[in-house]
Amino acid sequence: MFHYYCMNPISQVGIDKMTDKYVPVSDPQKADALLVRSADLHEAQFAPELKAIARAGAGVNNIPLERCAQEGIVVFNTPGANANGVKELVIAGMLLASRDIIGGINWVQENEEDGNIAKDTEKAKKAFAGCELEGKKLGVIGLGAIGGLVANAGIYLGMEVYGFDPYVSVDAAWRLSRNIHHAQTVDELYKNCDYITLHVPATPANRGMIDRNSLGLMKKGVVVLNFARDVLVNEEDMIDALESGQVKHYVSDFPTPVIAGVKGAIVIPHLGASTEESEDNCAVMAVRQLMDYLEYGNIKNSVNYPDCDMGKPGNNKRIVLLHYNKPNMLGQFTKILADDNMNIADLSNKSKGAYAYTMIDIDSDIPADVADDLRKIEGVLRVRVLN
Repeated sequence: MFHYYCMNPISQVGIDKMTDKYVPVSDPQKADALLVRSADLHEAQFAPELKAIARAGAGVNNIPLERCAQEGIVVFNTPGANANGVKELVIAGMLLASRDIIGGINWVQENEEDGNIAKDTEKAKKAFAGCELEGKKLGVIGLGAIGGLVANAGIYLGMEVYGFDPYVSVDAAWRLSRNIHHAQTVDELYKNCDYITLHVPATPANRGMIDRNSLGLMKKGVVVLNFARDVLVNEEDMIDALESGQVKHYVSDFPTPVIAGVKGAIVIPHLGASTEESEDNCAVMAVRQLMDYLEYGNIKNSVNYPDCDMGKPGNNKRIVLLHYNKPNMLGQFTKILADDNMNIADLSNKSKGAYAYTMIDIDSDIPADVADDLRKIEGVLRVRVLN
């Protein structure tokens, strides 16, 4: 039996995927697993029994990843589950920036009691005219789950699309249209594109990447879209660029005291993944990853431990170990097992930075005290014996 606690409301569609092995608890200190969306866990004290945290979404800046790793807590996210919802809002943002739809709607509302509104519309609409997306150049920085969809959508809209991502995965590359231009440098994208959209994580290297220098390289009248993270853009520099006309519009999904209400900024109240479908998809993915880890030890889409999947153990018994990535760890594990006359049927070991994960299938019974022996090895953070 496993106990779970929801730090935020989680879509019932995901919760319904749990079997009768899973029981909700009213106290996170009694949970084997936490499900979270936006709750800030940086100050949280985690119970010794806590084995995993699943974030129903892609961003994990609300979770102390290093501390979780040190405590043997695997943190999952759900990359791609909300990608379509964000992609559609990015397209909407480009349309709002290219044609003054908001201004036009506001004009209609302000003149709703005008008996000649139909006639007056023909005179007023010139103030809200804009341009079409077709034929314009779109630059996509980051070609992961969301960026790849945005880039492909730009092709379908008849745009000339430039993509930049020095870390694009093979799988992501396969999903990209062959018509997307591969920018060799981000500066190449800045200098050539009419629309630039950000789809990169908020790493220390990326924070403030859109600043006075990068804005100065862009075409006058460029539209910058940010549906990734607010900290990617230096907002003071962006305001200066809007006031000078260097940037026509800044479209952001992140209201802040600095940018809200600024002329030329189109600020949306963080709606990127706030669709019913996205919330359902994220919840289902998070729950399935938790179940696969708790029951079988498989890790997929972890952000602080390596992915490692050995399927179901079948008739074997399984031992899983979270540990530091140090020399001779495997040798110490296998020696203890051999000393107890246990035969290894299968083994997988993966590492990710300072941490590693080992899965061992045993084709015989496992002595009750073997987990205690394994925990005594220096560098072992957590041992679980799965029956």
